[in-house]
Amino acid sequence: MTIRSTGGRIAAYAWLVFAALNIADLVFGITGDADYSLMTLGIGVVLLLGCGIAYAVGLRPAIVGDDDGVTVRNPLREVRVPWGAVRGIQGGNAVAVRFTGPDGTELETRAWVHQTSPRAQAKAEARARKQESKTAGLDLRGRTPAAFAAQRLNEILDRQRPKTRSGAPDKAAAAKAESGKKEPVRGTVRWSVPAVASLAVPAAVLVVLAIVGAVT
Repeated sequence: MTIRSTGGRIAAYAWLVFAALNIADLVFGITGDADYSLMTLGIGVVLLLGCGIAYAVGLRPAIVGDDDGVTVRNPLREVRVPWGAVRGIQGGNAVAVRFTGPDGTELETRAWVHQTSPRAQAKAEARARKQESKTAGLDLRGRTPAAFAAQRLNEILDRQRPKTRSGAPDKAAAAKAESGKKEPVRGTVRWSVPAVASLAVPAAVLVVLAIVGAVT
């Protein structure tokens, strides 16, 4: 299961196309004579910085759930949590995953994808109450995109937990299976090198160009 922001991806691809066309115009002079001045170079770097932002904010963020665990990719960081290290998944204003961190303490990560403001969540609950009578009494309150994503992740989590003979998830069985392992299952948190580089490199070049422009 992979959850992404459709609107964010569309906006990011639109910017990438816009930036590519403008960079091609700067280099090859499609709409006029090519000008390889310091200002032109600065404009090109600004476009590249925008591409880095489009990648980090629009294309990279995602929530991925598979048989082994859940991955939360935010603009600059990535959290990977095996199901055995998950302590809870909630979907309020954002999908929040509580897990056992690398040092054994409890951590929480909030997903960039499907973040919802309190006002938007209140509106979603109001719409759900109006539709409740049309869905055979099904409780849809709080069914924002974040809440729905959390529900789907919890369903995968329940399937991955050790089961009792009745087939129901058993926390005691899960704890016993966990304690029998040599190494405790823990989540990992790391920076995304491509995302950081896509922002840091153009920003550093802009600083250098500003210094050069001030000196000259």
